[in-house]
Amino acid sequence: MEPFVKQYMPKSLLGRTMVILITPLAIVQLISAIVFYDTHWGKIMDRLAQGVAGDIAMMVQLIPPDASSETRHQVIDLFATAKELVIDHQPGAILAPTRWKPRDWIEESLNDALSELLTRPFVVDASSHPRLVIIDVQFGDGVLRAMVPRKRLFSSTAIVFGLWTAGSSLILLGIAIIFMRNQVKPIRRLARAVENFGKGRDSPHFKSEGAREVRQAALAFQAMRERIQRQIAQRTAMLSGVSHDLRTPLARMKLQLEMMPANEGVAELKADIAEMERMLEEYLAFARGEGSEAPTDIDIGALIEETAAAARREGSAVTVRTEGDLVVPVRPSAMRRAVANVMSNAIRHGRTVEAAARRAGDWIDITVDDDGPGIPAESREDVFRPFFRLESSRNPETGGVGLGLAIVRDILRGHGGDAVMEESPLGGARAHLRLPV
Repeated sequence: MEPFVKQYMPKSLLGRTMVILITPLAIVQLISAIVFYDTHWGKIMDRLAQGVAGDIAMMVQLIPPDASSETRHQVIDLFATAKELVIDHQPGAILAPTRWKPRDWIEESLNDALSELLTRPFVVDASSHPRLVIIDVQFGDGVLRAMVPRKRLFSSTAIVFGLWTAGSSLILLGIAIIFMRNQVKPIRRLARAVENFGKGRDSPHFKSEGAREVRQAALAFQAMRERIQRQIAQRTAMLSGVSHDLRTPLARMKLQLEMMPANEGVAELKADIAEMERMLEEYLAFARGEGSEAPTDIDIGALIEETAAAARREGSAVTVRTEGDLVVPVRPSAMRRAVANVMSNAIRHGRTVEAAARRAGDWIDITVDDDGPGIPAESREDVFRPFFRLESSRNPETGGVGLGLAIVRDILRGHGGDAVMEESPLGGARAHLRLPV
């Protein structure tokens, strides 16, 4: 039962709330209608049928079997005037001996009422005429036909009750929809603010509003956002200080080496210091995460082409293919670093590199393929761990310090997306980056 309910329940809060409101209202209205039609309206219809049957029975009793034509016409004229009946005597007519069955509730009610009052054969016909109900009563010298207006057998309270039930339900439903939409709006705003924050975008105009519980959730989100932003700012400030403190002794060492006579040992020290600076830059970039940079609308296709052009100037074979509108708010420097990292990783391991970007619904897919040796399936997740390298040595000439792809995933997830490694159609590895629009 529970999976069935989950399958057919609306997914939105507004839809589920309306179901919660409409279901008991519909049940109450249904029960009210059943009670009304079973008791009040049914009894009224039976009373109306009994009244008409009583008039017919009285008229039949007032016409004796041996009544003259003048007497019969006097009785007929009396009832036609007083009871709003159209009465006709058909001399010599005989009712067909058929097994008659009531075809609707009017015929059934009249048949039951007349059966209690008449001993003569009769037939009720409520379907031949749209406004009249025809009642034929067998006499010895013919058939007495009485035509009764339908309005004498129908109570308008059923229509009034139906209109009142439907109208009041629609009015209540409309009021409920208006109020519930206003209650859901603050929740939607909170959801958009949380989503934007998860994508690294700011929501400067967001404020807590709505019901008390919604305001509490909004205030909790704002406090959490301020704590995270404060921690990021503190971490960035600390890393900037560490960077400055580490660069100062390295600069002094470089200056001293420049003043020393050139020999093999000095050249090796210079290379070591340059490598230390490069490693320090990567460590700081990973720890900093470019968190303080403000998002800006950037054409991802142009950014990839710019990175590929820089790689081509260094002699690498890189092709770029883009499709659709690729403008999305991102942190430019961080995204440029992510694309450059996956492209440099592909260039390092393959001779041919193909980069592509396309719009897929609410996402932008970026792929960078190479024709290198590829990455084993069991290691495709490990390569995103900090300091992990497929090549076990720490030789920077064969793969850096193991932070490039970790930085890529950190940047993509900071934008609400993700980065994964897959098998490339070129035979090597494919870096697949996804960005929400």
